[in-house]
Amino acid sequence: MTYSLGDTLKELRIKRGLSQDELAEKLNEQFGSTVNKGMISKWENDLGDPRLEHARILSTFFSVKLDQLLGLDEIETIAAHHDGEEWTEEELEEIESFKKFIKMKRNQE
Repeated sequence: MTYSLGDTLKELRIKRGLSQDELAEKLNEQFGSTVNKGMISKWENDLGDPRLEHARILSTFFSVKLDQLLGLDEIETIAAHHDGEEWTEEELEEIESFKKFIKMKRNQE
């Protein structure tokens, strides 16, 4: 299963109704960091990963576990929400794709 920190970060930012500039401003105000729009763009486009200190700030700001932000618990989380049945890797990928499709539809409404 392919995980994208960039997709997760972008989704979290959009849910908050923030532009990349606004997110950078809020992070810098709240945490005293030196994040800028270019860094956020780079992370969202999977052209680089945030340093650990920035990943911690992002997980705190968005109230998500660091493991979730980094995609370390994705497969376990998906499997845990499907009636305890055993799923193949391919089935989990299909489930995840469907979840993304539903989220995309929700955001368009």
